[in-house]
Amino acid sequence: MGVMEAVAARVAAGTTVDFRPRGDSMTPLIRSGDLVTVTPAIPANLEPGDIVLARVAGTTYLHLISAVDHARQRVQISNNRGRVNGWTTHARVYGICTTVAGRPRPRTSGKTRP
Repeated sequence: MGVMEAVAARVAAGTTVDFRPRGDSMTPLIRSGDLVTVTPAIPANLEPGDIVLARVAGTTYLHLISAVDHARQRVQISNNRGRVNGWTTHARVYGICTTVAGRPRPRTSGKTRP
């Protein structure tokens, strides 16, 4: 199990997790090694622009929601460079990123599980 899968398992179990993701696909929103906080999410409340921890086509990403289809209970996941990873179900959206490098992310209120 990789780091992202281990984090996803903890978040899916209801734990808020701080970790340092690696990679440049979310620059400048998240830089490689920034400390982020991911909190269990309420998928039905998510919207484009939210950064989520989600599994798409067998890979777990900390990427942006680029589109929502709540009627079909799914979201589209993309990186910050325009690459679309694909659609995934609400059940595979584990958490929402609430802080990056100590800075709160906007519009997270009402999107986290208690």
